[in-house]
Amino acid sequence: MSIQYPIGEFSVCEEEINENKIKTWIIEIEKFPRLLRKVVEEFTEDELNIPYRKGGWTVRQLIHHLADSHLNAYLRVKLALTEENPMIKDYQQDQWARLQDYHLPIEVSLSMIETVHLRWTVVLKSLSIHEWQRTFVHPESGQLSIGKATGMYAWHGRHHLAHITAKHKGEK
Repeated sequence: MSIQYPIGEFSVCEEEINENKIKTWIIEIEKFPRLLRKVVEEFTEDELNIPYRKGGWTVRQLIHHLADSHLNAYLRVKLALTEENPMIKDYQQDQWARLQDYHLPIEVSLSMIETVHLRWTVVLKSLSIHEWQRTFVHPESGQLSIGKATGMYAWHGRHHLAHITAKHKGEK
């Protein structure tokens, strides 16, 4: 695997999504905040401010990105559940990473991730088979079902945990 995609790229077809995959993804989303906190608890302030890969964000920026990204994912699920195939708003993640809030202590985003994931997991666990098929439209990716989006964000968490873990192991 590459440094940019240490666990490979996300790939799943709608036809491959089943109840077992969905249950696994929900568990991953539910456990993610604890895993992230455990991985970063030993980082020094200096380590947080070093890019996790050449040309990449710092670990600090990455943690703040995870909070922003997963908050957006949670909101997209809620929009898909309450509106008919809504067009969601995209955001410029690279530009967001340059904003002043990305210099805050990581605890701000770790706490936010814990809260968002708790609420997100409660919603995901309550969905019927029909609701997993509800969709939203992403400006670049097109139409996505809640099921596929859930898999994508479970992967997203694992993907960035692998970046952070590899960075920390490389520092030792």
